[in-house]
Amino acid sequence: MAAAEAQVEEARRAEAEAEARLAALRDAAAAESAAATADASPEPAVAEAAPRGPLETAEVDAIRRGYAFEGRALELGALVNGDPDPGTQVRIPLRMLNRHGLVAGATGTGKTKTLQGLAEQLSAAGVPVFAADIKGDLSGLATPGAPSEQLLARTAGIGQAWEPRAFPTEFYALGGEGVGIPIRATVLSFGPVLLSKVLGLNATQESSLGIVFAYADEQRLPLLDLKDLRELLLWLTGDEGKAELKRLGGISTQTAGVILRELTAFSEQGADVFFGETEFSPRELLRTTPEGLGVVSMLELPGVASRPALFSTFLMWLLADLFEDLPEVGDLDAPKLVFFFDEAHLLFQDASKDFLAAITQTVRLIRSKGVGIVFVTQTPKDVPVDVLAQLGSRIQHQLRAHTPDDATALRATVRTYPRSGYDLEQVLTSLGIGEAIVTVMDERGAPTPVAWTRLRAPQGSMQPTPETAMRQAVQASPLLATYGPAIDRESAYELLRARLEAAEAAEATAREVAARQEAAEEEAARLEREARANRGSGSRTRAGSGGARREGNVVTDFIGSRTGQTILREIVRGVFGTRRR
Repeated sequence: MAAAEAQVEEARRAEAEAEARLAALRDAAAAESAAATADASPEPAVAEAAPRGPLETAEVDAIRRGYAFEGRALELGALVNGDPDPGTQVRIPLRMLNRHGLVAGATGTGKTKTLQGLAEQLSAAGVPVFAADIKGDLSGLATPGAPSEQLLARTAGIGQAWEPRAFPTEFYALGGEGVGIPIRATVLSFGPVLLSKVLGLNATQESSLGIVFAYADEQRLPLLDLKDLRELLLWLTGDEGKAELKRLGGISTQTAGVILRELTAFSEQGADVFFGETEFSPRELLRTTPEGLGVVSMLELPGVASRPALFSTFLMWLLADLFEDLPEVGDLDAPKLVFFFDEAHLLFQDASKDFLAAITQTVRLIRSKGVGIVFVTQTPKDVPVDVLAQLGSRIQHQLRAHTPDDATALRATVRTYPRSGYDLEQVLTSLGIGEAIVTVMDERGAPTPVAWTRLRAPQGSMQPTPETAMRQAVQASPLLATYGPAIDRESAYELLRARLEAAEAAEATAREVAARQEAAEEEAARLEREARANRGSGSRTRAGSGGARREGNVVTDFIGSRTGQTILREIVRGVFGTRRR
């Protein structure tokens, strides 16, 4: 820890010295420019002052004033007006980041590096950051960057005093599928709206799933993982639960069957690992180091192409849980957390009205909880209008217009910007890698002038952090003991299984009792038949020997037998006193 602190202190000193040198160079350049202007004739002075870019001098001055904030701000880069102008820095006020933002641009235009640079500066300012590492190269901010001649030339050209630096990073992985600390959620906390988005349910099926959740709550059946919900649906659609399903009213057997099929398919795709306990607490994302640096929470998403809806919806769950958990704090000098939502188009694709309403409400209200959201996507049209209207800052990388649809989207994007001296339709298609059109919300809440900006380079590595280093960081994390183990306690699955087993046992007992009763009745019937047969046989025998008798009688039969005759003789002898004594 002492070595790390020493490295941080050394990096800070180096950065301060570099900034001092840069300030001295700026002052010297300003003095030389002033002297040259004073000594020269009016004609050459006018010629040298003529701008080489699309903006006039007055417009450049307006941009310089528009981004000269009094409070703390993140440095985005330098104005480009033909060439970069180190004296005109483009910034974003730190306190305005909870007004949300958008980073957009075509693939390969530098969005990820812009995201990395913003995350690094937020961490340095003591603001925790959450970001999803979609492509795997954002993890480089945990490793100091490597200088190169090209890098240093670029950073010097925009007035950036670049120094290599690493930032405190916590690595996470959904369900433990990857290197990071497992992040899991229970099905109950995920809720029917988000789960419907994942399963691709329509509005009717979504409302039916909500009724199933309400029934589980009523019956005290904890829905912790997918097998709990699957077992509940099997119960409701089976013989045991048909009456309960009918009582619920708004759910048909067909709808319940559709939900069950979608849930089974979802489970077979390997989604079971994401649901269950120990459930992750989003408050872990608000951590800072003892040195006052914000911890960057990096979520590894290695398989986003195969399960895009799950990943994007899981991120939305984190936001929704933060919204429910955090208290109201109003406007702060710095956000409590900035949440970067990469590949945002995956979140809004095929979303239901209820889902979009939930997102819009969360984005609108979560800023009062001190949380800022930055959506990262390819074009602004990927974000619904109601959500886009809530985003105060925009960093727009290059757009491409190779198709009629692209050209239409480009024109629509241009119309959303304030008026400026740029031909934005032309500029947006000619931006270089690492350049963007910027407008942010100033400290008064008003939009700043549109600025063509060459963005700062990240101080962390632009290559992914090696896996061995990531594993070491995970093993050293104090969170691993809490969230590493998977727990499977008694829940709806076990409770419904117990009900089924009890019902099956009762049915088996009833069948056994019925079988015994049936056997007893059959035995009684058999004995009755035998008794009748025996009586009929004796009567026929006596009728044949006596000639006159056709039906027998128990008394007469007994008297006629040898035993009966003997007893009668003894009785007669006793009566007449002739029995031997």
